[in-house]
Amino acid sequence: MLYSQSLPHLHLYDASTWIKSSSMATSSKAKKKTVRIASGRKRVRQDVKLNAANTALRSKFRTVVKNVQKAVAAGDKAKATELFQSAQSVIDSVADKGIFHKNKAARHKSRLAAKVKALAAAA
Repeated sequence: MLYSQSLPHLHLYDASTWIKSSSMATSSKAKKKTVRIASGRKRVRQDVKLNAANTALRSKFRTVVKNVQKAVAAGDKAKATELFQSAQSVIDSVADKGIFHKNKAARHKSRLAAKVKALAAAA
């Protein structure tokens, strides 16, 4: 009987390395395959650029939301209203580009609008 048959949850990937099947997806030490086809290499280059752009937009989204929340917490009605107006366009653009789902964008806009409205009513 072969050793691998007695341990069905293990696979031999390298002559010297036994790796558990369940850890393959989460293992950070898993080898990345080098793409050899030209279209695959181009796709990798594109993915790097898209990932950077998406990360920047996601960061901008978080920043504008935090800025509105800080203005509301400070009690500055005029600044909160102004920041909320600019935040709406950023939130919509992130949703339009598919980085966040449109419902998530709507939820954030709704909650920010409620906070700004409550601040205006309190003042």
